[in-house]
Amino acid sequence: MHSVLDLPSLRKQKILLLLERDGKVMASELVDHFAVSQDTIRRDLGELAAAGLLQRVHGGALPRPKDTGKDYFTRVGETSEVKRHLAQLAAQRAQDGQIVLFDSGTTTLRIAQSLPHSLHLTAVTHSPLIAVALAEHPHIKVILAGGQLNPATMSATGHEAIRLIQGIKADLLFTGVCALHPQIGISSQHYDEVAVKQVMLDSASQVVAVTLGDKLGAVEPFVVAPCTRIHTLITEQSMDGASVDSYRRMGIEVIQADA
Repeated sequence: MHSVLDLPSLRKQKILLLLERDGKVMASELVDHFAVSQDTIRRDLGELAAAGLLQRVHGGALPRPKDTGKDYFTRVGETSEVKRHLAQLAAQRAQDGQIVLFDSGTTTLRIAQSLPHSLHLTAVTHSPLIAVALAEHPHIKVILAGGQLNPATMSATGHEAIRLIQGIKADLLFTGVCALHPQIGISSQHYDEVAVKQVMLDSASQVVAVTLGDKLGAVEPFVVAPCTRIHTLITEQSMDGASVDSYRRMGIEVIQADA
């Protein structure tokens, strides 16, 4: 079996883009599109399937089956005590007078809800739900980046959101993590999230990521950035040392805690 570490090739990334756009890919069409052999395409599809990034079918491939089918609001309602505690730890990183970027996601929403009421700062987000949560805070100025709403992530994407975030130099970013692999880096299930996440990383002096252990070592179809773009990783105490040591060796501050 080929290693998942081989995945970030340009051709495989383009295959996943075509799959997201069209809902299926045919091996014969990929051969013509990339001007490569059938064996090359067969090998590419096999490696992507082995990594869980698509489903092989006769003559081509389909998107992988959804893991849970749960929508954003269901995931918010199912937030665990561990995730709440990790979000509270992350919220302590915010300081008075800062400009803070909030990426989309149920964990970053919990971080926003965990900020102390005495805190004075400016918050920038492309998540309408996070903006609404922060609007109730007595001392936070909220800037909402607009664009096309992705119902799966409840976040705005596109040129408008990217342009606004590019014009901001933030002190801190709370970033959402779909998957974090030591070699592959930060990756996302949704292609339209990638550009927004990248400009957020570029715009922040410090980056804090909060995630449960099941996201560590995982890979999603679309690569965002190397792990080294994260400065602090907050995750579960139950993760064994080997699972987090690779991140520490990259110079990332790793904080482990349970509820």
